[in-house]
Amino acid sequence: MRKFNTSGPNIPAKHYTIERVKLIKNGIDLVKDERYFTIWAPRQTGKSTYFRQLAVELEKESYKVAHINFENYKNAPLESFLYDFTKKIKEFWGLDLKNETDFAKIFSIISEIKNKKCVLIIDEVEGINEEYFGDFLHSIRNAYHSRDSHCLKSVILVGVSNIVGVVQDNASPFNIADDLNVPYFTAEEVNGLLQQHETETGQLFNKKVKNKIYQITAGQPGLVNGFAKVLVDNNLDKRMLSYKDYLKVEDWYLTEAIDKNFSNILNKAREARGFVERLLFTENVIPFEIDRESIKLLHTNGLIRKDKNGNVIFWVPFYKKRLYDAFYPYSNGEKSQISRTIFREEYFDVDGTFKVEKLISAYKEYVKRRSFKVFLEKDDKGNYKSIKESALIYSFETFITAVVQELKGKIYREADTGLGKSDMILNFDGKEFLIETKVYYSPSKFIDGKKQIAYYCKSLGLKKGIYLVFCPKGIRYPKTVIEQTENIKNVEVSTFLVEYDELKW
Repeated sequence: MRKFNTSGPNIPAKHYTIERVKLIKNGIDLVKDERYFTIWAPRQTGKSTYFRQLAVELEKESYKVAHINFENYKNAPLESFLYDFTKKIKEFWGLDLKNETDFAKIFSIISEIKNKKCVLIIDEVEGINEEYFGDFLHSIRNAYHSRDSHCLKSVILVGVSNIVGVVQDNASPFNIADDLNVPYFTAEEVNGLLQQHETETGQLFNKKVKNKIYQITAGQPGLVNGFAKVLVDNNLDKRMLSYKDYLKVEDWYLTEAIDKNFSNILNKAREARGFVERLLFTENVIPFEIDRESIKLLHTNGLIRKDKNGNVIFWVPFYKKRLYDAFYPYSNGEKSQISRTIFREEYFDVDGTFKVEKLISAYKEYVKRRSFKVFLEKDDKGNYKSIKESALIYSFETFITAVVQELKGKIYREADTGLGKSDMILNFDGKEFLIETKVYYSPSKFIDGKKQIAYYCKSLGLKKGIYLVFCPKGIRYPKTVIEQTENIKNVEVSTFLVEYDELKW
């Protein structure tokens, strides 16, 4: 029985596997055109699986394909590199070069071979020692110029960061026109992967579960397989995997899972913390410009991407969700203080309906008493390392979490790649509503926010949405910026305003 794979390249006989037909054809076309090209993608995107599939199809076209991984050669001496390089060349091409100790000589011998069609794929190319990386590229460059007369028809350099800038110069065959993109899974491909499990085992995924797996992972192959594997392993005897089952897995991934890819994401996010927090807690529109260091760093590590309007957007909702929690200042001890003031009878009507108005009024009283400063995290020198907008959002999330836990309700954040908002769904006795928090920036954004929350509620099948807006004191507001309850596209949207002083905190 096949399984969902979460480590290393897929083996189709053992793992559920998506054959990326169109992408493989693109690769074959580039090779047939004798192109030397690059490809980059963050880890867990299915690069290795793709190149194995590409190699199989190329071999059907009479190509000899050598697929070599140089992940751990950053400090390796030249002798070790050449030993393993020539060993792989013999394994895949049948060409014995084991006694050669010079790049130029090796590629000179390769260039004398006329009766074969060979392809060289170098995976994890960043792992090659910089001391001889330039010589290696120079030899490939020389082979490129005469590729029509020898066997080395294509070279493909693969990396986890955008390597075009590393290998590109005026004479290099590796230029931006020859860069193959390996995208994340589409929704159809995610469904296709899950359907393989359904067909082979008879165990089914609820349609909503399939949609949620795609939504929270954005189709990132490693995470898609990870969510599916944990969901299946936790429910081996169930015929239908339900939304409730999915939520347990999501909670585990968000609060317990030690995920090596997220650890890398978190480290990179900390390097650009101010930039990441602006994405998390403000509605600033930031043009996607790859030459900006923060954007390049976060994009090449899979945290952000360019949206259809050319602006920065989070790539994977799962990463965004965990970053909210990773940056939270847990040491302030506010939650326990809040819990002491919560009395269940004050928060429910006689018919058991949760009183949202009470929640908001209690929060406003809390803010007047405690302000937001306790939610600004400091570094070892006592300097604030969080942006102010983060304190606004974290104060409300701390308060509402304390309330919900004390009242035995449930709370979870909806998966979304958008910027500048915190979407939380509250559940009391099966009744759900969505709360969205924003900082006031302009009248038009204020109005757009109402429409957005109505749209989100409708897409989630919810009839009620709470729109909580933090409004700085000392500016002039239009008459439309008021607290009220409106019916927007058959959704009840209640707007609440929380004032704060940007100078006093």
